[in-house]
Amino acid sequence: MKKLLIVAHAPSENTQLMVEAILKGAQHSDIEQVKTSWIPPLETTPEDVLVCDAIILGTTENLGYMSGALKDFFDRCYYPCLEVK
Repeated sequence: MKKLLIVAHAPSENTQLMVEAILKGAQHSDIEQVKTSWIPPLETTPEDVLVCDAIILGTTENLGYMSGALKDFFDRCYYPCLEVK
């Protein structure tokens, strides 16, 4: 079984709807053998990243940049995952 990880910051109703649409699409009956999980960026760990087969990233746009929560995810997880061969 493949693992799809959704790391999405969804503080508003619209971004919550976006995440729900992704979850619904990933669980469509035409898609088999894929386990999908959504973990908010502030709760996602390097271990979550290392055990998944694919990642969907979602964020609001804040002053032309990603949300602080997703930036925090990258800051905490990038180097621990980079060092794994």
